[in-house]
Amino acid sequence: MVDLKLERSVYVIVTAAVVCSLLVASLAAWQDSGIGAGASNWRKVVCLITYTTGTVGVIWLGWYWLRVAGTVASTVRTLERAESDPIDSQPPALTDSLNRVVDDHVKACSDEAEKLRAQIEDLQLQIRLAQRQKRNTEAIIYSLRDAVIVADEFDRMLMANEAAGALFRFDFQRSQHKPVGELVESGKSEFVDYLRQCRRSKTEASKRELHFTDAEKPRVFDCIVSCVKGPDQQICGVVAILHEITREKEVSQMKNDFVSHVSHELKTPLASITAYTEMLVDGEADDEEMRKQFYTVIQNQAQRLNRLIEEILNISRIESGLIKVDKKPVSLTIVIQEQLQMIKSYANEKNIELIAQKPIVYDQVYADKDMVSQVIVNLLSNAVKYTPSGGSVKIETVVDENAGIARVTVTDTGVGIPPDEVKHVFDKFYRVRANEKKAKGTGLGLNLVKQIIEKVHGGRVFVTSEPGVGSTFGFELPLATQQAVGV
Repeated sequence: MVDLKLERSVYVIVTAAVVCSLLVASLAAWQDSGIGAGASNWRKVVCLITYTTGTVGVIWLGWYWLRVAGTVASTVRTLERAESDPIDSQPPALTDSLNRVVDDHVKACSDEAEKLRAQIEDLQLQIRLAQRQKRNTEAIIYSLRDAVIVADEFDRMLMANEAAGALFRFDFQRSQHKPVGELVESGKSEFVDYLRQCRRSKTEASKRELHFTDAEKPRVFDCIVSCVKGPDQQICGVVAILHEITREKEVSQMKNDFVSHVSHELKTPLASITAYTEMLVDGEADDEEMRKQFYTVIQNQAQRLNRLIEEILNISRIESGLIKVDKKPVSLTIVIQEQLQMIKSYANEKNIELIAQKPIVYDQVYADKDMVSQVIVNLLSNAVKYTPSGGSVKIETVVDENAGIARVTVTDTGVGIPPDEVKHVFDKFYRVRANEKKAKGTGLGLNLVKQIIEKVHGGRVFVTSEPGVGSTFGFELPLATQQAVGV
């Protein structure tokens, strides 16, 4: 307050001095200009206004400077007081207000920081989950046996698995962002065309059967293409899955052929049985000899029908593991002799010579006698069936004591089998195409042989053949040693 009073006193003194000086100067100017000696009134007025204005201006400037100086001085004193005095010495109202402002601001900043931290943690968690999901998806795709290809909206490869790389012959790990048309070989361009067609038509899912040729072997695939849509419902890529159905097609065709053959095989004996039965009912058999002949035909056809049904049932039982097996030491020589007697009449009808070797001292195997008998009769009947009149069928047994096996072979002088079909002769429902017209059959006999020898007895079947010369079918079984019998 002392300083403020002093400032006001100085202001009054200085202002008064300036005003007095202006008055003295104005009087002197009056006298020098002749104004006092009778000058005109307008000059007096001008002179008076000029000096009055100057006086007022000096007074106003002094007052304004005093206010500015007072404000500056007050601010300086406040700052000095704030620096020298602690917060606690400030007035309570001011301190509380500052504390509230600071606390509110700190709390707001803290809340905002907490929200940002929670958002960051949530984003990090979402990123980890997305990465894990991506890895899992890739692992699933890479482990699939079906070929999988993922392309973008410009037909560039985004992802492919090993099966796709093997099918289309490209390195699936180094093919990202390359055009699919450049990766797929020209012989399989049908797939690329189908992929582009599905993308352009914006079809959600489409399926087509595609046929490819690898190493001169036709392969069939079920191709499913699905379009992938983005958030804006625009197509952003396509996913193609190729599942090979070559084997299913072959099995389906074989089943169709099997049904056709079996139907024919079933109808033939049934037709004979029906016809001869009707003739007996109608009394067309006049004497006992003719009736006996009719009875024989009916019996043979019924046995033929029974064998066919038994073959089908036996294969089904073996595959399902429900067949009963009675294994014990069996002499192959005895079994062969029994089956030769059964097949002898059939061979005589076709004028085919049956050749058997002398009995071997020890040729016992540990097996089910009925099943082994069925194997031998199937091989012998097949050999006779496909051997022209005047030919021969030879069966022999070889014992390899070092290897602990007995080997049986049936060799004929028949039509033989083409080399490209030899490996399929033991397949279910399979019949050699070149020999289908030479003899009837269902394609089950040799498959039954394979099932009995390999699946039931743990042995091995084999075949060698030369078209126009003949074939050799055979099998191997373990010898019935004391260790095998003990097992």
